[in-house]
Amino acid sequence: MNKLFKNKDYNLFLKTIKSEILSAKIGAVRTVNRQLILLYWKIGEAIVEKQESLGWGKSVVEQLSKDIRKDFDGIKGYSPQNLWNMRQFYVEYQNFPKLQQLVGEIPWGHNLLIINKIKQEKVREYYLKAAKDCGWSRNVLLNQIKADAYGRHKQADKHHNFDKALPKHIAEQADEAMKESYMLDFLGITAPVLEKELENRMVEKIRDVIIEFGQGFAFIGNQYKIKAKNREYFVDLLFYHRKLKSLVVFELKAGKFKPEYAGKMNFYLNLLDDFVREEGEMPSIGIILCAEKDNFEIEYSLRDINKPVGVAEYLLTKKLPEKFKDALPTAEDIRNRLLEK
Repeated sequence: MNKLFKNKDYNLFLKTIKSEILSAKIGAVRTVNRQLILLYWKIGEAIVEKQESLGWGKSVVEQLSKDIRKDFDGIKGYSPQNLWNMRQFYVEYQNFPKLQQLVGEIPWGHNLLIINKIKQEKVREYYLKAAKDCGWSRNVLLNQIKADAYGRHKQADKHHNFDKALPKHIAEQADEAMKESYMLDFLGITAPVLEKELENRMVEKIRDVIIEFGQGFAFIGNQYKIKAKNREYFVDLLFYHRKLKSLVVFELKAGKFKPEYAGKMNFYLNLLDDFVREEGEMPSIGIILCAEKDNFEIEYSLRDINKPVGVAEYLLTKKLPEKFKDALPTAEDIRNRLLEK
């Protein structure tokens, strides 16, 4: 083999070129998607305008679909149903310029799902942004909508002391990153379990856990060891949040929240800040995940805690209407998806 191929400089050069190729491919796909969404918008707008100005009825859509497919043999995406979808797409968003800027960032199927499942402007904005920023597949988007990710994220009465323990702009971002409750039904647990089993299930399906936690989380490890003064301490799950530039530790509790959990979390955060945090990173953040919580106890437990700590519930099961169950991924689907990655 040519010595050049073993050269470190060449390998780095090759890695750079491959990264550029991948970025170009992703950019090309995004450009094509934006153009497609813009085309569908224009078609929907044209249909509405002609129906309103010329009094055309429903039959124009059937005829238009037939003629398009005749003139462009083999072309897909112009069935009568999809032309009606384009019309609905324009009607739904024509008076919402802010949302119009977002629709081109996600695939057509994602847009249709949001249009049909969500009606409020703010809620649509949340799912449009989240689908783009988090790279959700259509099935994941559906799962998040059914699990009411918006309600648990945006409308929830969250319990933490971020406003007292963090600079204002970081506290706002930390609040944005935290949910009041986390839907962990994909773990396949239907009854209370020990913290260790819960942790093992979460690590086993960490990709799905990160999707549920939200954008920006990068998994570092479970039972992460902190070495300090010839002693060793272990935290359940340690993440790094790219936007916050902070270490985020999740401690898992199988039962109801207890006041002593806050003190222990404060201890862990002091250790992380002094012995793990890198220069330039923001203070570490702790979130206690428990099966139940009492707001009164949380308020008084966090009152004099000087480190940023939040308390949230985890939900292991959520009953869905029968008609939606087939649309959600099964445990087997999740296992297969994990094996593909």
